[in-house]
Amino acid sequence: MRVSIIGQGYVGLTLAVNASLNGHRVVGFDSDERIILNLNNKISFIPGIQSISLQKVINSGSYMPTTDPEQINGSDIIVIAVPTPLNNLREPDLSFLKSAALQIARSVKNKALVINESTSYPGTLRNFIKPIISSSSHVKFLYASAPERIDPGNSEWNLRNTPRLVSGLTQEATQSALEFYNSICDKVEVVSSPEVAEAAKLIENTFRQVNIALANEFYTIANKLGFSSTEAISAAASKPFGFMPFYPSIGVGGHCIPIDPIYLSYSAKQIGVTAELIDRANKTNLSMVFHVVRDIEERLGRTLDGLKVQIAGISYKAGVSDLRESPALKLITELISAGAKVSWHDPLIDSYNNSVSSALSSDIDLGLVVSPHDEIDFSVWKNNHVPVFDLSANSKSYGWPKFF
Repeated sequence: MRVSIIGQGYVGLTLAVNASLNGHRVVGFDSDERIILNLNNKISFIPGIQSISLQKVINSGSYMPTTDPEQINGSDIIVIAVPTPLNNLREPDLSFLKSAALQIARSVKNKALVINESTSYPGTLRNFIKPIISSSSHVKFLYASAPERIDPGNSEWNLRNTPRLVSGLTQEATQSALEFYNSICDKVEVVSSPEVAEAAKLIENTFRQVNIALANEFYTIANKLGFSSTEAISAAASKPFGFMPFYPSIGVGGHCIPIDPIYLSYSAKQIGVTAELIDRANKTNLSMVFHVVRDIEERLGRTLDGLKVQIAGISYKAGVSDLRESPALKLITELISAGAKVSWHDPLIDSYNNSVSSALSSDIDLGLVVSPHDEIDFSVWKNNHVPVFDLSANSKSYGWPKFF
């Protein structure tokens, strides 16, 4: 099949390369010229997509990255895989989704299946995407939802072995979507409506947001009672049933956990329902950086004013270079506000906000482990007995007791 994928980020590129490797002819469209230039130079910037795989599909002609929207015309399937972030009011921002829908309406002259993989609130496909396209095009498109389930940096679960949910606005659309995803995924489940598929994606990450907030609240209790919340959670995880461990942290980051619950809460508000637990979880996790900086000062027995502090890893999690919603960035801001002289080291990120990654240094007053990439060598801190607080969100030891 001829497949066009609008958006060549973490989701779109992963889908494009996998679809190409499984026999489809793929057009990867993105309006960002820098992204397309790198892709045409066979440079992969996405964990899980090796440059050799990119080279293979481009050289074979099965994958064509482009900034030309007219190339999506003639496709059998058009997949929307664009960001759905939050605006300045922390409400859903569907501007990228709207642009993609309008581009389909302008460029595609043939009947095709439009699939939305971008995360959004229930009803987005039926009440937002379809009306935009239908009002600007006379083509009778088919529509389906198949929310992405990409976890960047996860070496165990990938696009192939992660079950996929699909549902169309018509039976024909559902069947077409099922056939496509069966060609690239080991397991595809059909649900009764696109709204169910859209809601499933939101509740997956809302579940994580709420449980991380619980772990963070548990930390505040354990900290006052004088024991390690991480140790207690790990002990609870020894129970082989009825418990799933989530560990406290300075907050949540990435393109899913900090955002998806807000889309669900927004959807609830539109029908007059207040999502109290979800909203509280969001606030709890957003406030953690503030509380952690205060707790750092308490443990040091002094303010951070004038102290040289270095952060190890500023991406939103270990193993990826993604800075979206990274709580480490909020931590930098809070530390600077407290008077600290902040530097950071991240082998996966060259620069951020006019600052650059610097080598781990022994000439600091405090080191903070946030996103411990495998590429980080902590020996400089260890060999020079640098005071370190491990703020990483797991139970693994990197040489120091967990802060939480």
